[in-house]
Amino acid sequence: MGTPGEGLGRCSHALIRGVPESLASGEGAGAGLPALDLAKAQREHGVLGGKLRQRLGLQLLELPPEESLPLGPLLGDTAVIQGDTALITRPWSPARRPEVDGVRQALQDLGLRIVEMGDENATLDGTDVLFTGREFFVGLSKWTNHRGAEIVADTFRDFAVSTVPVSGASHLRGLCGMGGPRTVVAGSSEAAQKAVRAMAVLTDHPYASLTLPDDAAADCLFLRPGLPGTTPFLLHRGGGDLPNSQEALQKLSDVTLVPVSCSELEKAGAGLSSLCLVLSTRPHC
Repeated sequence: MGTPGEGLGRCSHALIRGVPESLASGEGAGAGLPALDLAKAQREHGVLGGKLRQRLGLQLLELPPEESLPLGPLLGDTAVIQGDTALITRPWSPARRPEVDGVRQALQDLGLRIVEMGDENATLDGTDVLFTGREFFVGLSKWTNHRGAEIVADTFRDFAVSTVPVSGASHLRGLCGMGGPRTVVAGSSEAAQKAVRAMAVLTDHPYASLTLPDDAAADCLFLRPGLPGTTPFLLHRGGGDLPNSQEALQKLSDVTLVPVSCSELEKAGAGLSSLCLVLSTRPHC
């Protein structure tokens, strides 16, 4: 989960997982996903890692690809991280549950406190969780149920946790995100606008809002790496992916925009929030 607001410390590390050949060879498509261009997907993933390391100055930790986990690069679904605590999720798809093992070990090695979801009735995908810096919103979707949301609330007791209905096959983070410490960005679809209206009713905090033409453009990462006083970054889908949303993104004047592409990885269901885990603490390493 990589959307720290002003209530969070500065980011220091990012975790990603390499793209396996099985994602393009039909095993990923076996879950109802189209085949994709492996070389292009790996290039996109490599550029994302480079932006996280070189442009944002984060220490990049890359797990190796695992052929038995075709959707392993979508590791944002496997954990919810706040401060020094990592909640290891229980993805809705049983085939994806082994993905959490490598992520758990990596976060444990970094010194984070690990919390497990022991309830077999709970499902939770990390990209259904939006942290604003002040509170959590958990999308109740095809992928995440009420019990999963309750475990988020039990784990992060210092923050309010509210549930937001998500229609269709989307995750909450596929509809909205944080474009700044006090700004919620959302797509223009009815599902995205419905989610934002629900959040506005549930919150006690005044957020500005910005509507983007593309829902996928709202799946962005607001990050505060570097030294205090430096301008925060917004990692977002660039003009090659989503040209219609670029003009609206320019209205976010209090962030440095960092565009990346994941148009090929998107065929496997990836958005920016699913492709990396950002740690906003200083792990022990």
